[in-house]
Amino acid sequence: MHIDYRIDRPIQLHTSFDVEGFTILLGQSGEGKTTLLRALAGLLPAEGEPFGGLPPQHRAVGYVPQGYALFPHLRAWENVAFSLPRGAKRRAQALELLARVGLVPEAEQYPSALSGGQQQRVALARALARKPQLLLLDEPSSALDAATRDEVMAELISEVHEFDVPALAVSHDPHLAALADRVVVMSGRRIVQQGTPAEVLSRPGSAAVARLLGHRNLFAAAVAGQDPNTGTTLLRWEAANSTTLRVPGQSELAVDQSVRWMIAPTAVRLASSKLGIRAVDNPVAGRVESLLNLGPHFQIGLRCGTERLWLFAQDDLVRHPELKVGTEITVHLCSEEILCWPHQA
Repeated sequence: MHIDYRIDRPIQLHTSFDVEGFTILLGQSGEGKTTLLRALAGLLPAEGEPFGGLPPQHRAVGYVPQGYALFPHLRAWENVAFSLPRGAKRRAQALELLARVGLVPEAEQYPSALSGGQQQRVALARALARKPQLLLLDEPSSALDAATRDEVMAELISEVHEFDVPALAVSHDPHLAALADRVVVMSGRRIVQQGTPAEVLSRPGSAAVARLLGHRNLFAAAVAGQDPNTGTTLLRWEAANSTTLRVPGQSELAVDQSVRWMIAPTAVRLASSKLGIRAVDNPVAGRVESLLNLGPHFQIGLRCGTERLWLFAQDDLVRHPELKVGTEITVHLCSEEILCWPHQA
């Protein structure tokens, strides 16, 4: 489904993007994400497609607001039934919807007796009672704690797929991007990038997008020159003791131009004869500041000058030779995995 909306108040906003399966619209607070949802639901004046010109009650939209907005004095089935036409079969229809989200045993419970995930499923069932062509979800993870977020969101996305209704969820939480079918990034009140999670997360189009997506290894540097023999651009990472880095060639960059660059923690490698490090890869020296055991791998924080570089390493590479906090080591940054943008990007 293609979304194309122009809003003049309370803010000016023009967006155009595609919704496929479970789509996350990612952006910082104040970008206008909730305003867009309310406009799509017909709750704010706007022009665009789909549903343009229709009053709210005639729009085939299911809206789950932030916090779910369940009626505290109504039981779970009554909250769902609120969106159904009045009639003798109203309770049975509500129970059928609750069955599809696995909540029949909680049908007689009031919202205060339900967990955050259960409240979300009641709100989803209520939204689906309208038989929508599009689901709208405002910050669906905001009321969830970190321990249950992944499980609850995985269940929500699975239920959305089962109902086969496209869903647009707005959020400022970059963690949700990896769970979605499609990611749309908003910055400066405009759409700056969209695509599959793999496309957007691995190749953010700018430093601003990389920051929104939660990339941690994002640094400043200056262009030191071009190497036509290897087809690489040389960067001077001044904050890391003026370390020189080679990145894929960008001939349009001028010497001494300020840039931002990033590398995924998985592309930072511990030195090892088994890794087949090529001559053009980038050795960087640093001191181990933190070692976090995550089970099959370690997350390592490395102090390089005044910067902290993060990497992931397999258990056997960390233990042999043993690494400890305070150890001075050299890592290699895979040159082909370094992304670089002019400072204004």
